[in-house]
Amino acid sequence: MNRSVKVFAPATVANVVCGYDVLGFAVNAPGDEVIMRFRDDPGVIITKISGDDGRLPYDPAKNTVSVSVQHFLNHIGRSDVGVEIELNKKMPIGSGLGSSSASTVAGLFAINTLMDSPLTKMELVPFAMKGEELACGYGHADNVAPALLGGFVLIRSYEPLDIIQLPFPEELYCSIVFPQVDVPTRDARQIIRSKILLKDAVVQWGNVAGLVSGLYTKNIDLIARSMKDVIVEPVRSILIPDFYRLREIAMEN
Repeated sequence: MNRSVKVFAPATVANVVCGYDVLGFAVNAPGDEVIMRFRDDPGVIITKISGDDGRLPYDPAKNTVSVSVQHFLNHIGRSDVGVEIELNKKMPIGSGLGSSSASTVAGLFAINTLMDSPLTKMELVPFAMKGEELACGYGHADNVAPALLGGFVLIRSYEPLDIIQLPFPEELYCSIVFPQVDVPTRDARQIIRSKILLKDAVVQWGNVAGLVSGLYTKNIDLIARSMKDVIVEPVRSILIPDFYRLREIAMEN
């Protein structure tokens, strides 16, 4: 059994414009790094956090990494195990790149490795969702699932959890622009309307289906045509200065 392990988990893009809470993909970089070691005393502790400007808690009951790790240990019947966690943040918090998800996933993969991998990566997803629940009030999977599994994923259902890995064109690439705006996920979720018009839902369903079809058929034009959101984007866009100008530039290039 290993005594220590270092794990990197990538940033992710959730929603993918039209797929709110059901679509996401991982990118190669940036990402977060977790170093985890066994300790003699039982329990999960955090010994060091870097790159967060002092914003993240050391309290194991309030940090997404330690909370998820403890849920994992309880699940496998090893709450007697003791580990210490060192978290190195390598992406901005509140950047829309799945910052909390990357940390949580790195921690879960680390503890699973230390315990000789009793669970598959797919089986780790529900524990990562516990971290998201702590971070933003709802255990969504569209960041943690691609961070764990890589590539594109579709969350077909949450109850029961049904995650599908999607193919995608190899020539597809992602350009990331960070406008130095901090938008916490909890705040971004709270402003979304609880009721929507049926005509908007129909447009959204068509775009989600078109995007998934475009990924399967490697139809770049269809993917581009499907990248429209008539439900969430009109509300959330107010949180990002010059959002529509930035989107226009991106679509033109």
